[in-house]
Amino acid sequence: MTDPEYDLLDELYFVTPFRTLLQKTGLPVQELENQLRSLLEQGLIRSYWPDPDTELAYETTSFGAIARDAAYLASKDGLLQHNTR
Repeated sequence: MTDPEYDLLDELYFVTPFRTLLQKTGLPVQELENQLRSLLEQGLIRSYWPDPDTELAYETTSFGAIARDAAYLASKDGLLQHNTR
């Protein structure tokens, strides 16, 4: 796990919208999208859209279209890796 991924997981103990992550991490938009994509591909986070209660399965082809409108949450595996680092 990279340092940016670790820092991002630190913000995902609760469902958090993309805009909030953008403000809290200070990452450029494209970098944040790339980090979220990487964490989703590793199964370390989950995405929620159109509301914080509806989990959305990660699909590489549609992620870019909804990435900025979705919210994110660390998965159980993500929390374990974050806490054991």
